Amino acid sequence: MKKFLAIYRMDIGEMQKMMANATPEQRNKGMAEWEAWMKKNAASFADRGGPAGKTKKVAAGGVTDTRNDIGGYSIVQADSYEAAAALFADSPHLSMPGATVEVMEITSM
Repeated sequence: MKKFLAIYRMDIGEMQKMMANATPEQRNKGMAEWEAWMKKNAASFADRGGPAGKTKKVAAGGVTDTRNDIGGYSIVQADSYEAAAALFADSPHLSMPGATVEVMEITSM
């Protein structure tokens, strides 16, 4: 089986608006949907991953604070790109406005 890195993306403004307006019940419902989806696909996850925090950009000129639309990551196992991508077709992440999941193969060096 091959391993694939999945990057969960969402517009930062939409994420902040969603978090500011969500009730505790809506947050709990979202987490329950996420946990159910993860449990259903548990055999495919090499690493469940997690949310991404604040971002630092490292360049030859130094380190600076920056922002991006990466909300988290997971590592999955599948026989092909198509199979890996198909795992995310019913992900609760995609129910958020403008949310996407990018899937890329982790290759050996």
